Amino acid sequence: MFTIFVNRVASTKDDILSGLTVALALVPEAVAFAFVAGVHPLVGLYAAFMVGLITAVIGGRPGMISGATGALAVVMVALVAEHGVEYLFATVVLMGFFQIMAGVMRLGKFIRMVPHPVMLGFVNGLAIVIFLAQIQNFQVKNAAGEMEWMTTSPLVILLLLIGLTMAIIHFLPRYTKAIPSSLAGILVVSLLVIVFGLDTRTVGDIASIGGGFPTFHIPDVPFSLETLWIIFPYAIILAAIGLIESLLTMTLIDELTQTRGRGNQECIGQGVANTVTGVFGGMGGCAMIGQSMINVNSGGRGRLSGISAALFLLLFILVASPLIEMIPLAALVGVMFIVVIGTFEWSSFRILKKIPKSDAFILILVSGVTVATDLAIAVIVGVIVSALVFAWEHAQNICVDKRVDENGVMFYELKGPLFFSSIHNFSNLFDPKLDPDEVVIDFKGSRVYDHSAIEAIDNLAERYLKEGKTLHLIHLSQECKRLMKNAGDLVEVNVIEDPNYFVADDKLG
Repeated sequence: MFTIFVNRVASTKDDILSGLTVALALVPEAVAFAFVAGVHPLVGLYAAFMVGLITAVIGGRPGMISGATGALAVVMVALVAEHGVEYLFATVVLMGFFQIMAGVMRLGKFIRMVPHPVMLGFVNGLAIVIFLAQIQNFQVKNAAGEMEWMTTSPLVILLLLIGLTMAIIHFLPRYTKAIPSSLAGILVVSLLVIVFGLDTRTVGDIASIGGGFPTFHIPDVPFSLETLWIIFPYAIILAAIGLIESLLTMTLIDELTQTRGRGNQECIGQGVANTVTGVFGGMGGCAMIGQSMINVNSGGRGRLSGISAALFLLLFILVASPLIEMIPLAALVGVMFIVVIGTFEWSSFRILKKIPKSDAFILILVSGVTVATDLAIAVIVGVIVSALVFAWEHAQNICVDKRVDENGVMFYELKGPLFFSSIHNFSNLFDPKLDPDEVVIDFKGSRVYDHSAIEAIDNLAERYLKEGKTLHLIHLSQECKRLMKNAGDLVEVNVIEDPNYFVADDKLG
């Protein structure tokens, strides 16, 4: 009993401190993504607070952090530019509804269909995106208002502060775990900057984060079919991107913590969070892999970590904005660089030559598409390419063993899957003109998967019938017989002779 009590206390402390660390890292991210979307910084901060709080309470993955993200912001910018921020709020509400429906319909399970090379590419690409997002902190505006690279002392100070932050995060856990190393790095570097008056950019140089509590606000848009026509496509895209990014992040956190989240519950949590956010003036959001990694690495495992992160962020907005605005950006950049190092799957370089070339190609492709476009598109592309590669490779596996019995009957023993991709090879395996008058195709070692396969069987039967020859199909699986029965008049194969024999039956397997 004593051990359990101690663990609970430690867990609570770890969750609260990691939540504070995450909240500090959330501020510049939320502000930056608000600028990307073309809205006021508070719109991004309110989204980070509300989405983070609600998903932490009712989502399917304790320890995962959600908030305003760049993947959603780049889609929102066109809507805001053309129709205004009120249409964005309405879109976020509809986006949340679609996500709730996805959870109710139990679509979260489809994340299991993402192949491992796609996951590796997703993780590597995301690490690169996080890294590139920090590069802007090495630029300043010149007298003409244009961005240019830092030089001389400002650059040296920035690099030294970033290096110090990273060193603290890396080495402190060797001596003590009483405080999250990321939080310690931020506090130490902030004190150094304040005490010695170092000339370096701070959070306050980006924007003021002070504000009030978010208020209930029905989106000020016409409730008409025209409005629905405008927001519907954006809502679908945002819902899909948000769920893909959230479920993939959940999968990654599952692997890191050796636990399992609940995908459908996460869909509902994300949906409720975005629906509420839309009527409280937030830009919506989804899971944030960078902040989730900070949370997990800082010891945050429970729901309290996400809840405390959201509440600390609200506290910053309401009363502590002057203090938070004093935090140097160098400290936050150092934290994110550690996240990049921890997120990137460095072993992928070692395994590239050991895995199939198609998997290596998919890994690199997904990484590249992630950097060039966004995470959701990269994952969709990766899954499609993986499916096409799988179909092509299995199409080559179909073959036959031929023999003629003492009665002159030709037997074809078919082996391999018969589906849309393999029907061309299947048709080329037979020669109705040269075969004897009676032919038997044995499906004992094969399996019929789809309507394309049934059509191929039907066409083959027609070829034999035109030659005046008899074709027998035996040992068809129960699924094939059901497919043919459901096809009805679409196929005309009537030469099936199948004894009581069960092959490749899911109910038996």
